[in-house]
Amino acid sequence: MRIDVLTLFPEMFEGVFGASILGKAKDKGIVSLEAINFRDYSNNKHNTVDDYPYGGGGGMVLKAEPVFAAVEDLMAKKESGGRPRVILMCPQGETFTQQKAEELSQEEHLVLICGHYEGYDERIREFLVTDELSVGDYVLTGGEIPAMTVIDSVVRLLPGVLGNESSAVTDSYSTGLLEYPHYTRPSVFRDWAVPDVLISGNHAKIDSWRREQSLLRTLKRRPDLLESAELTDKERKWLAAQKQDKST
Repeated sequence: MRIDVLTLFPEMFEGVFGASILGKAKDKGIVSLEAINFRDYSNNKHNTVDDYPYGGGGGMVLKAEPVFAAVEDLMAKKESGGRPRVILMCPQGETFTQQKAEELSQEEHLVLICGHYEGYDERIREFLVTDELSVGDYVLTGGEIPAMTVIDSVVRLLPGVLGNESSAVTDSYSTGLLEYPHYTRPSVFRDWAVPDVLISGNHAKIDSWRREQSLLRTLKRRPDLLESAELTDKERKWLAAQKQDKST
């Protein structure tokens, strides 16, 4: 996969792209990561990328020209055919989810645009981008941190990135439920013991316990997820009983 980030602050990505899982994935050649300063594509002698909004109002708006020029240059340099997914990081966008990360992990080329100032020239939204993504209902000073979040979430799903390929499959939200509890050595810590089932060696019982714990944790912390989760009739009845016990 190739991921390009258009930003006014490429230095923010140096440590992120070179460390931990992202750094290893880059070293293995699984993903190409590059941060590009779209100020370099400005068409004026002062290299400005923003201007006052038509109609008045506070703040400055990112101009269309440098952003279009940067994306079009990336597409011209692309070795294979096909248009990349061009993603605008924006608080007005679709809320980023694990399902969206899984969808994007199937792409060959992603271009993420990070804004600053008051907003974007609307023609960027209308005629350039394919997706608008938000990491939550709040506003940040720029799109760089949200872009890092999206990149990390997507890259860890690529084959060969994680040491254990099953890790991403069982993550919270990948199954539609929150992940079950984990324990490791020692089996007893300050008189708190690991559940017996996990050291029983009975994998069928362990799988059943983990599923039950995922259901309970989701019911307690994110009951809204249960509305769209794939559940058996038996599990739905069991959850209904848990809710009943909780209310009595």
